[in-house]
This record gives sequence, structure tokens and C-alpha cells, in this order.
Amino acid sequence: MGTVNATANGLPAVHLVDGSLYVFRAWHSMPDEFFDADGHPVNAVHGYTRFLCELLERVQPEHIAVAFDASLTSSFRNAIYPPYKANRELPPPDLERQFVQCRAVTEALGIHLMIDHSFEADDLIGSTVWNLRALGRRSVIVSADKDFGQLLGEHDEQWDYARSQRWGPAGVHEKLGVHPHQVADYLALCGDAVDNIPGVPGVGAKTAAALLSHFGSLDTLLDRIDEVAFLRLRGAATCAAKLREHAEQARMFRRLTRIALDAPGASTIEVLLRRRQPPDQLDSLCEQLRFGVFTRSRLRALLR
Repeated sequence: MGTVNATANGLPAVHLVDGSLYVFRAWHSMPDEFFDADGHPVNAVHGYTRFLCELLERVQPEHIAVAFDASLTSSFRNAIYPPYKANRELPPPDLERQFVQCRAVTEALGIHLMIDHSFEADDLIGSTVWNLRALGRRSVIVSADKDFGQLLGEHDEQWDYARSQRWGPAGVHEKLGVHPHQVADYLALCGDAVDNIPGVPGVGAKTAAALLSHFGSLDTLLDRIDEVAFLRLRGAATCAAKLREHAEQARMFRRLTRIALDAPGASTIEVLLRRRQPPDQLDSLCEQLRFGVFTRSRLRALLR
């Protein structure tokens, strides 16, 4: 995969974590044998806390934030396209409770928390990356989500922590066949089943990448649809007809796939500084969540 420089302007990277992804992963991977003091399941909290401890121990970041989703049905994208993410089930009450507890653990460790009911975690991270770039700081986005590829600038990096894979802008092209500035257009064309975005019928990933390689952007492609039929693409004439028929839908889908850069993300580097927290809040959480001795000692060590 493409790699990037360790620093921009000699300054360490700011780590921005896609928190919801790691809570869901813990929910699905951890055994149902962990319960809090009230008897509620906390397997996702235990798994997420282990991930967070490992990340902090490994990186020891000075500046870090974790973004969570709270807008599964209330995102601005739902107003644009009501079926957006309609294929996803709402978290059951047991998991919703654990999301709250995961956020509490995050804050107890002195980490800046980002959450909003109109914007998704992607938007909060994207706006923060944009703000940091203006300050001359580079970002490391800790997530496996391909959508984040559109945010990567020259010095930025994405880190799929579970797979120990890192990549910069060149890695986006290796993975998707398009450059970061084309990712939103690419997803609008070929669709994104995870988010229930159908894309243009008959346009798959390879065709979308080929079209953007030739035309550069969705807007240019739609302005020059008549040329598509003459490209060396399998089914070029059919593809041109589909693009002509679904042009407005493609533009609308791009409003969904493009990460917002005007969300209420962190606007200063100071707010992302990891704070030294008193241990009382963390000790109370450890009791409530019935963390074991090893996890408690790890968490206490991270407060020093």
C-alpha cells in the first residue's frame, strides 16, 4: 500500500478514530459473558476498551479524538434520500446502552469525543481533517471504511487497525482505482450497498473507475455522456444510456457519498489535546462495568 511521511512540518499526527466501527466489531466478536453491576451485557464495552487501551499504549498520541454516530435515522442525508441506510437495523437496547458506556470510557481517558445528531462520524472526522490541514497538521484516520479515502491529503493516512494496514493517497488508488478527490464520485456511480446507495444501474466498480480515469469527475462525465458510447468499455452504449437516464440520481447520490466538511468537528488543535483526568471517574466506571484487574491496571496506567 502507499505510505506517507511520518510527520508534516515536523509535527506529530493527530489520530481520529471511527469509534462506532470498533464498538460494532466488539459487539460481534466478543463472547456474551460480560455483564455490568446491574446485570446488563457489556461485551462490546470490554472489546472496545481493549482496543482503545492498545491504541493508546501503542501510539501514545498527544492529540486524539473519537467520533461516534448518533444519526442513523436523523442524518441530513436521510432528508435528501429517505432510503439512506434503511437497510440497517437500529442497535438493540443492549447495544445502545453499551454505546453510551463506551463514550463514557473514552471521556474518562481524557479523549476528545465528537458526536452529533445531524452529521455522521465520517463528517465530524472529515471536518476535523479539513480544519487540521489549514493548521498545517496531518491526520491519521483509524478506520477500515473506504469512504474516508476521499479525505486523504498528501501527508494524511488511513489505518485499518485490525488488519495492521496503513495507506495514504496512493493506497486509495491501489484499492479503488481512483484518486482521493474522485472517491465520492466513484461511490455515487457504482453505489455503496453498506449505506443502501444503489448507484447507476449496470455501473460496477471497474466501470466507475474507468469512467473517472477518462473523464476526471462525475460532472465532466455527465456533461460529455455522448462520448461514453465510443469508449473501449464493455457495453459502452448501454452504459451511456443508463448514465443519461440516471444522471440526476447520480448527482443526488454524490450528495450522500461526499463527506461533509462543514460539520461541527474540532476546529483547534488545543481541543484535541489528550487531557489528564482524575482517576475517580474511571474507577467508578471500572466498578460499574466489572472490569478485571488487568484491564483496570491498563486504564490506570493510561492516566499517568
